[in-house]
Amino acid sequence: MINKDFFQALNDLEVQKGINKDFFIDALEAALTSAYKKNFGEAKSAAVKLNPEKNSIKVYSYKTVVEEVLDPDKEMSLVEAKAIKKSYKVGDVVQQEETPKNFGRIAAQTAKQVVMQRLREAEREKIMSEVSTKQDQLLTVVVRRVEGENVYVDLGITQVEGVLGPKDRIPGEKYVVNGRIKVYVKQVRESYNMPYVQLTRTNPGFVKRLFELEVPEIQTGEVEIKSIVREAGYRTKIAVATSNPSLDAVGACVGNKGMRVNAIVDELNGEKIDIIPWSENPAEFIAAALSPATVLHVSTNLLEKTSLAVVPDDKLSLAIGKSGQNVRLAAKLTNWKIDVKAKSAVPSLNLDDVEEVEEKEGEFDNLFDDEDAFGDLN
Repeated sequence: MINKDFFQALNDLEVQKGINKDFFIDALEAALTSAYKKNFGEAKSAAVKLNPEKNSIKVYSYKTVVEEVLDPDKEMSLVEAKAIKKSYKVGDVVQQEETPKNFGRIAAQTAKQVVMQRLREAEREKIMSEVSTKQDQLLTVVVRRVEGENVYVDLGITQVEGVLGPKDRIPGEKYVVNGRIKVYVKQVRESYNMPYVQLTRTNPGFVKRLFELEVPEIQTGEVEIKSIVREAGYRTKIAVATSNPSLDAVGACVGNKGMRVNAIVDELNGEKIDIIPWSENPAEFIAAALSPATVLHVSTNLLEKTSLAVVPDDKLSLAIGKSGQNVRLAAKLTNWKIDVKAKSAVPSLNLDDVEEVEEKEGEFDNLFDDEDAFGDLN
């Protein structure tokens, strides 16, 4: 039977779990109304009302006053209504208490089910709310188990595990149960029971958060990460800038004797990181993006966002990179199509005395005697 102890229990839940008792009462009234109709007549217009102040539960029926009664469950004659209250007239709705004597047992069973269900819902919503704040964040977690290609970790949040799938693991990386690793929260979504938290160590956002952690100037906003691209396990390119003329953005990220960037490289198990200065000048930006190769000349076509980068003959393979990785990442970093050629392949540019990158805007056709010399853009 719902009694004083029941309402006190709702008050205790409000204090202990931080769940407003109205959250339970609204659901209880709806569930108890449904239970009443199921047991005492579906056709009735009725509602169950809980009164926490009086520790009471009451059932009320509602009937409309009519001249001729066609539905006794929902209608009442004017004579019947006036016997209750003389001021009633046709069209009024009469509310009457009709709490059945044996409704207490049904109410107690229903209440228990509703409270337990609502507790589970509230707990799930609370956990989901907490986990959602972790989206796109860097976390240090504990490896709990490795099953097949998936790694399951403890996020430090009750009942919630994070999952590191095969595509989100750095190639060649090993994971030790109870070992601590850093991860990036790639996605949080609701599942049947608890939130599903997809983690990653391969996303560029992972490296970005590592730099934010290691470089105070990024945290304060003095240094800004303008662009970052990555092929996990092999190479990352990151472009940085600052509005402070007395601050070296690249130097800040590298740190004294490479201390800052080396800490990140260690976390990435030796992955190469190219930190380059961002520039509004496309030619300068493209030349820097092809680091560690030396670039003699960059020609750009602003209309098509295509470019030609010329490098010393002995630096061609370095500029292109293994399987085209270096130029591919440079193109993604700058958002320009980049074709790389050795100096000897473009004699018409006359770069014998060129030591620094130059920019020439416009069409490429007039740079070559042979219109096919430019080759296919990557």
